[in-house]
Amino acid sequence: MIGALLKEARPKQWTKNVLVFAAPGAAGVLSHGDQLLRSLVTFAAFCLAASGTYYWNDILDVEADRAHVRKRNRPIASGAVPIGLARIIGTLLLLAGPALAFAVRWQAGAACVAYIVLTSTYSMLWKHIAVVDLAAVASGFVLRAVAGAAGTNVHMSTWFVLCTTFGSLFIVTGKRYAELRELGDNPTTARATLDYYSMDYLRTVLAISCGSALVSYCLWAFEAKEISGTRWPSYELSIVPMLIALLRYLLIIEQGHGAAPEEIFAADRTLQVLGVVWLVIFASGVYIT
Repeated sequence: MIGALLKEARPKQWTKNVLVFAAPGAAGVLSHGDQLLRSLVTFAAFCLAASGTYYWNDILDVEADRAHVRKRNRPIASGAVPIGLARIIGTLLLLAGPALAFAVRWQAGAACVAYIVLTSTYSMLWKHIAVVDLAAVASGFVLRAVAGAAGTNVHMSTWFVLCTTFGSLFIVTGKRYAELRELGDNPTTARATLDYYSMDYLRTVLAISCGSALVSYCLWAFEAKEISGTRWPSYELSIVPMLIALLRYLLIIEQGHGAAPEEIFAADRTLQVLGVVWLVIFASGVYIT
Protein backbone atom coordinates (compact mmCIF):
# COMPACT_ATOMS: atom_id res chain seq x y z
CA MET A 1 0.00 0.00 0.00
CA ILE A 2 2.78 2.47 0.92
CA GLY A 3 4.49 1.81 -2.40
CA ALA A 4 1.24 2.46 -4.27
CA LEU A 5 0.64 5.69 -2.35
CA LEU A 6 4.14 6.91 -3.16
CA LYS A 7 3.78 5.93 -6.82
CA GLU A 8 0.54 7.91 -7.02
CA ALA A 9 2.41 10.95 -5.69
CA ARG A 10 4.67 10.69 -8.77
CA PRO A 11 8.01 11.62 -7.18
CA LYS A 12 9.68 11.60 -10.62
CA GLN A 13 7.70 14.75 -11.40
CA TRP A 14 9.23 16.55 -8.42
CA THR A 15 12.30 17.33 -10.54
CA LYS A 16 10.21 20.07 -12.19
CA ASN A 17 10.15 21.90 -8.86
CA VAL A 18 13.90 22.48 -9.04
CA LEU A 19 12.86 25.71 -10.78
CA VAL A 20 12.22 27.24 -7.35
CA PHE A 21 16.01 27.42 -6.95
CA ALA A 22 16.51 29.31 -10.24
CA ALA A 23 15.94 32.91 -9.11
CA PRO A 24 17.72 32.67 -5.71
CA GLY A 25 20.53 30.71 -7.35
CA ALA A 26 21.01 33.35 -10.04
CA ALA A 27 20.88 36.06 -7.38
CA GLY A 28 23.69 34.36 -5.45
CA VAL A 29 21.79 33.97 -2.17
CA LEU A 30 21.84 30.16 -1.93
CA SER A 31 25.17 30.41 -0.13
CA HIS A 32 23.28 31.98 2.78
CA GLY A 33 21.93 29.36 5.16
CA ASP A 34 18.60 31.04 5.81
CA GLN A 35 17.89 31.63 2.13
CA LEU A 36 18.87 28.07 1.24
CA LEU A 37 16.47 26.80 3.90
CA ARG A 38 13.67 28.98 2.54
CA SER A 39 14.30 27.60 -0.95
CA LEU A 40 14.29 24.00 0.30
CA VAL A 41 11.01 24.50 2.16
CA THR A 42 9.45 26.13 -0.92
CA PHE A 43 10.64 23.18 -2.98
CA ALA A 44 9.04 20.75 -0.51
CA ALA A 45 5.83 22.80 -0.55
CA PHE A 46 5.53 22.51 -4.32
CA CYS A 47 6.28 18.78 -4.21
CA LEU A 48 3.39 18.29 -1.78
CA ALA A 49 1.06 20.55 -3.79
CA ALA A 50 1.93 18.85 -7.07
CA SER A 51 1.36 15.39 -5.61
CA GLY A 52 -2.01 16.54 -4.28
CA THR A 53 -3.07 17.68 -7.75
CA TYR A 54 -1.95 14.34 -9.21
CA TYR A 55 -4.09 12.51 -6.67
CA TRP A 56 -7.18 14.54 -7.46
CA ASN A 57 -6.58 14.48 -11.20
CA ASP A 58 -6.51 10.67 -11.12
CA ILE A 59 -9.58 10.58 -8.88
CA LEU A 60 -11.58 12.69 -11.33
CA ASP A 61 -10.28 10.77 -14.37
CA VAL A 62 -10.50 7.30 -12.83
CA GLU A 63 -13.05 5.94 -15.32
CA ALA A 64 -11.20 7.28 -18.34
CA ASP A 65 -7.89 5.97 -16.96
CA ARG A 66 -9.34 2.48 -16.55
CA ALA A 67 -10.12 2.44 -20.28
CA HIS A 68 -6.61 3.62 -21.21
CA VAL A 69 -3.91 1.11 -22.16
CA ARG A 70 -1.21 2.55 -19.87
CA LYS A 71 -3.10 4.73 -17.40
CA ARG A 72 -5.22 1.83 -16.17
CA ASN A 73 -2.14 0.66 -14.26
CA ARG A 74 -2.06 3.81 -12.13
CA PRO A 75 -2.64 3.06 -8.42
CA ILE A 76 -6.10 4.64 -8.21
CA ALA A 77 -7.35 3.31 -11.55
CA SER A 78 -6.08 -0.19 -10.78
CA GLY A 79 -7.63 -0.21 -7.31
CA ALA A 80 -4.28 -0.43 -5.48
CA VAL A 81 -5.24 2.82 -3.73
CA PRO A 82 -8.94 3.03 -2.67
CA ILE A 83 -10.65 6.19 -3.90
CA GLY A 84 -11.77 7.13 -0.37
CA LEU A 85 -8.21 7.02 0.93
CA ALA A 86 -6.98 8.87 -2.16
CA ARG A 87 -9.42 11.71 -1.48
CA ILE A 88 -8.14 12.10 2.08
CA ILE A 89 -4.45 12.02 1.15
CA GLY A 90 -4.94 14.25 -1.88
CA THR A 91 -6.75 16.85 0.22
CA LEU A 92 -4.11 16.75 2.97
CA LEU A 93 -1.36 17.25 0.41
CA LEU A 94 -3.18 20.22 -1.13
CA LEU A 95 -3.47 21.81 2.31
CA ALA A 96 0.08 20.99 3.45
CA GLY A 97 1.77 22.45 0.36
CA PRO A 98 0.47 26.03 0.67
CA ALA A 99 0.82 25.88 4.47
CA LEU A 100 4.55 25.23 4.12
CA ALA A 101 4.91 27.94 1.47
CA PHE A 102 3.06 30.50 3.61
CA ALA A 103 5.42 29.65 6.45
CA VAL A 104 8.28 30.88 4.25
CA ARG A 105 6.63 34.10 3.02
CA TRP A 106 3.04 34.92 2.19
CA GLN A 107 4.06 35.71 -1.40
CA ALA A 108 5.43 32.18 -1.81
CA GLY A 109 2.19 30.82 -0.35
CA ALA A 110 0.16 32.87 -2.81
CA ALA A 111 2.21 31.49 -5.70
CA CYS A 112 1.63 27.94 -4.43
CA VAL A 113 -2.12 28.54 -4.19
CA ALA A 114 -2.10 30.02 -7.71
CA TYR A 115 -0.29 26.89 -8.92
CA ILE A 116 -2.92 24.62 -7.34
CA VAL A 117 -5.77 26.67 -8.83
CA LEU A 118 -4.09 26.61 -12.25
CA THR A 119 -3.44 22.86 -12.27
CA SER A 120 -6.90 22.07 -10.89
CA THR A 121 -8.71 24.21 -13.44
CA TYR A 122 -6.42 22.78 -16.13
CA SER A 123 -7.73 19.29 -15.46
CA MET A 124 -11.32 20.50 -15.65
CA LEU A 125 -11.14 23.18 -18.35
CA TRP A 126 -7.90 24.42 -19.90
CA LYS A 127 -6.67 21.06 -21.20
CA HIS A 128 -9.68 20.96 -23.52
CA ILE A 129 -8.83 24.27 -25.24
CA ALA A 130 -6.11 24.19 -27.89
CA VAL A 131 -3.21 26.64 -27.39
CA VAL A 132 -4.59 27.61 -23.97
CA ASP A 133 -3.51 24.17 -22.74
CA LEU A 134 0.09 24.94 -23.79
CA ALA A 135 0.03 28.31 -22.04
CA ALA A 136 -1.51 26.83 -18.88
CA VAL A 137 1.10 24.11 -18.48
CA ALA A 138 3.93 26.55 -19.23
CA SER A 139 2.49 28.92 -16.60
CA GLY A 140 2.86 26.16 -14.01
CA PHE A 141 6.61 26.18 -14.57
CA VAL A 142 6.76 29.96 -14.36
CA LEU A 143 4.86 29.93 -11.05
CA ARG A 144 7.51 27.61 -9.61
CA ALA A 145 10.21 30.12 -10.49
CA VAL A 146 8.11 32.98 -9.13
CA ALA A 147 7.62 31.11 -5.84
CA GLY A 148 11.36 30.61 -5.50
CA ALA A 149 11.99 34.31 -5.98
CA ALA A 150 9.14 35.27 -3.65
CA GLY A 151 10.27 32.88 -0.95
CA THR A 152 13.73 34.41 -0.82
CA ASN A 153 12.61 37.97 -1.61
CA VAL A 154 14.93 38.34 -4.62
CA HIS A 155 14.27 40.45 -7.70
CA MET A 156 13.20 38.67 -10.89
CA SER A 157 14.69 40.23 -14.00
CA THR A 158 12.27 40.79 -16.88
CA TRP A 159 14.58 38.78 -19.13
CA PHE A 160 14.68 35.98 -16.57
CA VAL A 161 10.88 35.81 -16.56
CA LEU A 162 10.74 35.78 -20.36
CA CYS A 163 13.45 33.12 -20.59
CA THR A 164 11.54 30.92 -18.12
CA THR A 165 8.28 31.52 -19.97
CA PHE A 166 9.56 30.70 -23.44
CA GLY A 167 11.71 27.83 -22.16
CA SER A 168 8.66 26.31 -20.48
CA LEU A 169 6.58 26.76 -23.63
CA PHE A 170 9.34 25.03 -25.60
CA ILE A 171 9.30 21.99 -23.30
CA VAL A 172 5.49 21.78 -23.23
CA THR A 173 5.17 22.13 -27.00
CA GLY A 174 7.82 19.46 -27.47
CA LYS A 175 5.76 17.15 -25.28
CA ARG A 176 2.64 17.73 -27.41
CA TYR A 177 4.68 17.27 -30.58
CA ALA A 178 6.03 13.92 -29.39
CA GLU A 179 2.56 12.79 -28.28
CA LEU A 180 1.06 13.68 -31.66
CA ARG A 181 3.86 11.91 -33.48
CA GLU A 182 3.39 8.76 -31.39
CA LEU A 183 -0.36 8.68 -31.96
CA GLY A 184 -0.20 9.19 -35.71
CA ASP A 185 -3.66 9.22 -37.25
CA ASN A 186 -5.58 8.52 -34.05
CA PRO A 187 -5.02 11.52 -31.74
CA THR A 188 -8.46 11.38 -30.13
CA THR A 189 -7.40 8.40 -28.00
CA ALA A 190 -5.34 10.71 -25.77
CA ARG A 191 -5.50 14.48 -25.27
CA ALA A 192 -8.55 16.05 -26.89
CA THR A 193 -6.55 19.12 -28.02
CA LEU A 194 -4.20 17.00 -30.12
CA ASP A 195 -7.01 16.73 -32.66
CA TYR A 196 -6.59 20.46 -33.32
CA TYR A 197 -2.83 20.49 -33.73
CA SER A 198 -0.76 19.62 -36.77
CA MET A 199 2.91 18.70 -36.90
CA ASP A 200 3.70 21.83 -38.91
CA TYR A 201 1.92 24.08 -36.41
CA LEU A 202 3.75 22.59 -33.43
CA ARG A 203 7.07 22.83 -35.29
CA THR A 204 6.40 26.54 -35.76
CA VAL A 205 5.65 27.01 -32.05
CA LEU A 206 8.79 25.03 -31.20
CA ALA A 207 10.91 27.29 -33.41
CA ILE A 208 9.39 30.46 -31.96
CA SER A 209 9.66 29.37 -28.34
CA CYS A 210 13.19 27.96 -28.73
CA GLY A 211 14.47 31.10 -30.44
CA SER A 212 12.74 33.39 -27.96
CA ALA A 213 14.10 31.42 -25.00
CA LEU A 214 17.64 31.70 -26.36
CA VAL A 215 17.40 35.43 -27.09
CA SER A 216 15.85 36.10 -23.66
CA TYR A 217 18.60 34.07 -21.99
CA CYS A 218 21.31 35.99 -23.85
CA LEU A 219 19.86 39.33 -22.78
CA TRP A 220 19.49 38.07 -19.21
CA ALA A 221 23.11 36.89 -19.18
CA PHE A 222 24.35 40.26 -20.47
CA GLU A 223 22.20 42.08 -17.91
CA ALA A 224 23.46 39.85 -15.09
CA LYS A 225 27.09 40.53 -16.05
CA GLU A 226 26.49 44.28 -16.13
CA ILE A 227 24.88 44.19 -12.68
CA SER A 228 27.66 42.04 -11.21
CA GLY A 229 30.39 44.31 -12.59
CA THR A 230 32.71 41.37 -13.27
CA ARG A 231 35.10 41.24 -16.21
CA TRP A 232 35.22 37.45 -16.25
CA PRO A 233 33.12 36.19 -19.22
CA SER A 234 31.22 33.52 -17.25
CA TYR A 235 27.78 34.81 -18.14
CA GLU A 236 28.55 35.06 -21.87
CA LEU A 237 30.21 31.64 -21.92
CA SER A 238 27.14 30.08 -20.29
CA ILE A 239 25.24 30.85 -23.51
CA VAL A 240 27.20 28.13 -25.33
CA PRO A 241 26.03 25.08 -23.30
CA MET A 242 22.53 26.60 -23.13
CA LEU A 243 22.37 26.84 -26.94
CA ILE A 244 23.71 23.31 -27.43
CA ALA A 245 21.26 21.93 -24.85
CA LEU A 246 18.29 23.57 -26.59
CA LEU A 247 19.39 22.20 -29.96
CA ARG A 248 20.03 18.77 -28.46
CA TYR A 249 16.56 18.66 -26.94
CA LEU A 250 15.06 19.81 -30.25
CA LEU A 251 16.84 16.93 -32.00
CA ILE A 252 15.47 14.45 -29.44
CA ILE A 253 11.96 15.76 -30.09
CA GLU A 254 12.41 15.41 -33.86
CA GLN A 255 13.50 11.81 -33.32
CA GLY A 256 10.08 11.07 -31.83
CA HIS A 257 10.84 11.43 -28.14
CA GLY A 258 9.85 14.14 -25.68
CA ALA A 259 6.45 12.88 -24.48
CA ALA A 260 8.01 12.50 -21.01
CA PRO A 261 10.57 15.33 -20.60
CA GLU A 262 11.60 14.24 -17.10
CA GLU A 263 12.60 10.82 -18.46
CA ILE A 264 14.66 12.41 -21.23
CA PHE A 265 16.62 14.55 -18.79
CA ALA A 266 17.15 11.53 -16.56
CA ALA A 267 18.37 9.31 -19.40
CA ASP A 268 20.23 11.52 -21.89
CA ARG A 269 23.85 11.77 -20.79
CA THR A 270 24.64 14.59 -23.23
CA LEU A 271 21.95 16.81 -21.75
CA GLN A 272 23.16 15.96 -18.25
CA VAL A 273 26.75 16.90 -19.11
CA LEU A 274 25.60 20.13 -20.74
CA GLY A 275 23.55 20.92 -17.65
CA VAL A 276 26.56 20.41 -15.38
CA VAL A 277 28.82 22.49 -17.66
CA TRP A 278 26.25 25.29 -17.74
CA LEU A 279 25.84 25.18 -13.96
CA VAL A 280 29.59 25.34 -13.32
CA ILE A 281 30.12 28.23 -15.74
CA PHE A 282 27.14 30.26 -14.56
CA ALA A 283 27.80 29.57 -10.88
CA SER A 284 31.40 30.72 -11.30
CA GLY A 285 30.05 34.07 -12.43
CA VAL A 286 27.60 34.35 -9.56
CA TYR A 287 29.54 32.93 -6.62
CA ILE A 288 33.25 33.18 -7.53
CA THR A 289 33.93 36.21 -9.68
